Amino acid sequence: MAQLNHYNTNFKLHKFPITLVCDNVTNAPNVGSLFRIADAFGVSQLILCGDKIPMGRKMTKTSRATEKVVNYAIEPNILDTITALKKEHCHIVALEITTNSTPIHEHVFLKNSPLVLVIGDENYGISETVLKLVDTTIHINMFGQNSSMNVVQATNIALYEITKQLL
Repeated sequence: MAQLNHYNTNFKLHKFPITLVCDNVTNAPNVGSLFRIADAFGVSQLILCGDKIPMGRKMTKTSRATEKVVNYAIEPNILDTITALKKEHCHIVALEITTNSTPIHEHVFLKNSPLVLVIGDENYGISETVLKLVDTTIHINMFGQNSSMNVVQATNIALYEITKQLL
């Protein structure tokens, strides 16, 4: 058995109708990791919303050059971004634990509709204002004492479940 690498694997390239929108995610290693998973899961677009999005050396060290292949935008105002995506008839899904969120494994993702997955700030999650604009809120069931996980790990789990259903 030989270990494969990105030069000799034979995964098929596939783009999913998924836009990943980040609500003020500003930690450089997290931003870099989001580029990597956006590439790995065939996300159509990554939109980084906020004032201080780090695009420097710390981010690129983690991204491993995926910022060069992922379609991305930096937008200062997430409310304008979500409003514009709603006008494009996208289904807006927030990944956040709330009083009315559905466990991700119980949610059925629509194959015929462009999907927007909104993820939140490392410390505060998705803002209340944004949560009021989304169509659906999903969460990942947790079984430990902590009620949250790192934004990148949560996004990995969510994109795995979404792309699994969309295939």
